[in-house]
Amino acid sequence: MTTPPSALSYPEVGATRGAPLPRGYRHLHVAERIGHGRDVFEAAGAAVTGWEMHRASGARVEAAAPRAEPGVRVRISVGAGRLRLTAPCEVVWAADGPDRTGFAYGTEAGHPECGEEAFLVELREDGEVWFTVRAFSRPAAWYTRLAGPAVPLAQRLYARRLAGALRRAAAA
Repeated sequence: MTTPPSALSYPEVGATRGAPLPRGYRHLHVAERIGHGRDVFEAAGAAVTGWEMHRASGARVEAAAPRAEPGVRVRISVGAGRLRLTAPCEVVWAADGPDRTGFAYGTEAGHPECGEEAFLVELREDGEVWFTVRAFSRPAAWYTRLAGPAVPLAQRLYARRLAGALRRAAAA
């Protein structure tokens, strides 16, 4: 089966992998400690790359594969009924190393924002496990333009919600 060509809605594909983030977008960087030790790192990494972190935060996930890998299309939905927002994305890069795991997805046409978001779990030398969300975005729909400064606040709150979900998943 062949997959249709990518429908990413921005040109700076993969920019969340390095620094600096592209100009002309709002930037988000949230880093939270989620635990300590290899077991926490392994559990958190599996929860991030297997979509469990998103599901545990209350989002609905429809993914073309059980694991986040480059080229995998995913639709993340939050809310209910007429207030449900659906965000079509495509995984643009993934990391799967002994001390760093995660992925980034980019927005496709129909997403309320335009940009990219990365979710990384890192095991540091001192054994601490950290979760980082790094993103750049700008409004792509009339309602996100209208919401103005409320959008970055909502993105920051959602990133913290993901961290909490990941902390619970890693502790289980």
